[in-house]
Amino acid sequence: MDTRRLILFIAISFGILFFWQKWMEKRYPQTAQSVSASAPAANQVAANGAAPDAAALAKGQRVKFVTDVFSGEIDTNGADLRTLQLIKHGALADPKQAFTLLQDSGAHIYVAQTGLLGNGLPTHKSVFTSAQPAYALADGQNTLAVRLEAPANADGVKVAKIYTFTRGSYEINVSYEIVNGGSKPLTTSAYFRLLRDGKPAEAATNTPSMFGGAHTFTGPAVYTEQGKFQKVEFTKLDKNEATYVQSAKDGWVAMVQHYFASAWIMSPDNGPSVCGAAPCRYDLKRLSNGLYSADAIVDVPAIAPGAKKDISVNLFAGPQQTSIIDKVAPGFDLIKDYGIFTVFSKPIFWVLDQIHKVVGNWGFSIILLTMLIKALFYPLAATSYRSMAKMRKLAPRMEQLKQRHGEDKVKFQQATMELYRTEKVNPLGGCLPMLVQIPVFMGLYWALLAAVELRQAPFIFWIHDLSVRDPYYVLPVLMTISMYVQTLLSPPPPDPMQAKMMKIMPLVFSVFFFFFPAGLVVYWVVNNVLSITQQYYITRQIDKQDKTTLAKA
Repeated sequence: MDTRRLILFIAISFGILFFWQKWMEKRYPQTAQSVSASAPAANQVAANGAAPDAAALAKGQRVKFVTDVFSGEIDTNGADLRTLQLIKHGALADPKQAFTLLQDSGAHIYVAQTGLLGNGLPTHKSVFTSAQPAYALADGQNTLAVRLEAPANADGVKVAKIYTFTRGSYEINVSYEIVNGGSKPLTTSAYFRLLRDGKPAEAATNTPSMFGGAHTFTGPAVYTEQGKFQKVEFTKLDKNEATYVQSAKDGWVAMVQHYFASAWIMSPDNGPSVCGAAPCRYDLKRLSNGLYSADAIVDVPAIAPGAKKDISVNLFAGPQQTSIIDKVAPGFDLIKDYGIFTVFSKPIFWVLDQIHKVVGNWGFSIILLTMLIKALFYPLAATSYRSMAKMRKLAPRMEQLKQRHGEDKVKFQQATMELYRTEKVNPLGGCLPMLVQIPVFMGLYWALLAAVELRQAPFIFWIHDLSVRDPYYVLPVLMTISMYVQTLLSPPPPDPMQAKMMKIMPLVFSVFFFFFPAGLVVYWVVNNVLSITQQYYITRQIDKQDKTTLAKA
């Protein structure tokens, strides 16, 4: 019975994962867009006050910068942030190389742009200048400022764009310094844009799972207090069918992908909203060149002649690490995609994270989490194993009933149920622990799938990355062996053919674990070993009790 319950449990779990995967593929199809068409002139302002469209990215001189967490380049065209590498995170193909998040050439187009709306004001197509070609955060220095200046326009307006990097932070302060040298008040709006193609992230296309590639959301997202967290798939933008809150005095706009994200933060966690008296406007769209943009537009208060005005917005560009994203902005933790199992995944990962703070190794943290889960479920498991032990003792009598009634299945079923009632055995008594563990299993699966903390995190020996499959398949083999041992401890079905099938099926199902992330297989191997130990112990206790009862009789 236990084998059949185990198979049922695994089948239900795989079924949920399979249909969730198919639903995600249907709901969030990833498309690769070609680059074509042209855009409006450099300083053209859209009639609706939106940021101007973008043509193919022009490339000019590059201003390089290096901090303790970033290395990258700013192009003098628009003073765009064109390349950004995360020094503390390795590339998927070569962990020794820094992971590239933003880039304007190669496999992806993904950059951060800003500009000002108004005749003669610099946009993301204007040419800026920099006092020096490279900047570096020196030892003992807490911040690094990279200043670029646009030529004064015909009205005498001078604009500078300053990137300020802070040691240890994945938030980049991007500010405009606007000096109105004209004779009239200046009104303008500033737009802050994330520009990206529609290709899935490298991590999403290469993260192994039982169905080949783990499907995780890639695309823009908006958060406001009114609309909360709203993901918008690229296909909705293609059809102009996207719905989201388009103006608010708070929130943020982001581009989300597996493990990493970038976002313009309008209302930071520890500061006032930059929207001011007028609400910020959020604009998600597909541009004429096939790229996608996620914009936040801020109205700048009128600047009097001879006055100066600064407007500043933070750009987050980094990993979806829980300890980091929890402090960025309200609701920003929602970019870490746990799917429909968030209610289970978040608390499970929180416990796992607390354990990791003590032991310092994610593999051992998973083992300790498994032991904790087994301890919490022990009362249910004990009930299940006692039921199975009674079923094992009834196996000879079940065989006698089968021989007595021959091929009359109805009478055999009736006699079996009568035997259960007489011996006070519930044939379904072992199912509850299995059913209870399904949401835990699913929650842990998505917690590990979403956890950038486990990306390239080593365990022991040959396991150098718990987020991908075991390269030598040792863990899946141990998983197969543990499942087979469980079949030997379980009461065999009365039908010999069914008994053989029950021994083969766990081996068949275990093949799926060859494609699971190593961290999840670690959990399941340890879970099986603990289950075998519990079952053996409880069965021994029941045997001792039965012998004592017989001796007294």
